[in-house]
Amino acid sequence: MYPKYVPVERGNYMAKFSKLVQNVQLPKMIKVKQCFDRPILEDIPSALRKELSRDAILSSIKPGMTVGITGGSRGVANIALIIREIVSLCKERGAHPFIFPAMGSHGGATAEGQTIVLKNLGITEEFCGCPIRATMETKQIGFTAEGHVVQIDKYAAEADGYIAVNRIKPHTAFHGTYESGLMKMLAIGVGKQRGADVMHKTGFKYMHKDVPMFGKAIIENSNLLFGVGTIENAFDETCFIGALTPREIISEEPKLLLQAKDLMGSLLFHEIDVLIVDEIGKNISGDGADPNISGQFITPYATGGIKSQRRVALSLTKETHGNAAGFGAFDAITKRLYNQVDLEETYPNAITNTLLHTVKIPIIMDNDRDAIAIALKACNEIDYDSPRVIRIRNTAHIEDIYISEALLGEAKANPQITIESEPIDFAFDDSGNLF
Repeated sequence: MYPKYVPVERGNYMAKFSKLVQNVQLPKMIKVKQCFDRPILEDIPSALRKELSRDAILSSIKPGMTVGITGGSRGVANIALIIREIVSLCKERGAHPFIFPAMGSHGGATAEGQTIVLKNLGITEEFCGCPIRATMETKQIGFTAEGHVVQIDKYAAEADGYIAVNRIKPHTAFHGTYESGLMKMLAIGVGKQRGADVMHKTGFKYMHKDVPMFGKAIIENSNLLFGVGTIENAFDETCFIGALTPREIISEEPKLLLQAKDLMGSLLFHEIDVLIVDEIGKNISGDGADPNISGQFITPYATGGIKSQRRVALSLTKETHGNAAGFGAFDAITKRLYNQVDLEETYPNAITNTLLHTVKIPIIMDNDRDAIAIALKACNEIDYDSPRVIRIRNTAHIEDIYISEALLGEAKANPQITIESEPIDFAFDDSGNLF
């Protein structure tokens, strides 16, 4: 028999870690404003109504039919308002609309969890004016061109028709003709966790092929009425909304994806030493932080964003409800963030998409100051007296950012950047935290 394990008293180990970085000098930071084109739709309901009034769209909704409407898990601008407007149109046409969660394995891969996700996005029965029917059950509707079984949400399959709603944008783990958008909403969202499982078995290497293959199979074998796609500007504001017939989803979505890429913001610097992100979360990106901004891609099948040696995450968003998906891509986190993690919310997504490394625990430091310091200490071949550091709130809000003094020359030379402060020290409180 092995002797019973007796835990060793380790004392305040966080204090020991702090001593390792107490001599690391942090740079002064400068507030700057990045300027991007800002087209915007001022009147979302009117713009949507105009799209929905097209005969090819309007005629698909008939009196007496039951109509499902997808509710996704991403932070899509004005999503609750958009869904409510679609619900209103269905009612005006004499149809009976309902909303169903379409989000793969999110929300802990449970019907209850996914309903809560919708609520947190403002998608409620009270606001939208129709029932929410949540289940993880699916029905088989056909096969892909390669013979894979295709399944969709049980309620969507049993309805007379359903409508897909999603933002069109670059994906965080693969690039292709179709990325995040209506085609992916069909393949993985409407397909529920079972659809997501099948899609992810071959990995992200083939996602550029599998998304349109499964999406087209669903279009051909289900009762999809139409899709509503949005595009957002660099400020996460709705700047385009369009209603597309099933066939138009196939032909037009790739063009809209290119438009979305052109409008996307970026960090206007090429290479830095450390990137500090105040908050990460599923409401910001499927990876917690959008790698198209941060450069920390979780697969080799997508590239872009800023280059950095080390990355630090300080906190989870309130809206992510403990889902820390993607935090494994960071080099250091704070004790605050670690204590916010809910593994029941975090693990199902990683298990479904097979990217287990995305939820590995980074090095944990006691506070914000120590987390930033350990990232700087772990950099190689840099100017430690003048490190290149950027701090952002999150990857969805990159207009106002902070840069270290070493980046000031580049900032002044870029007409898209305005200097808004003198160099200032990090404003840590007595606990070593920024907030």
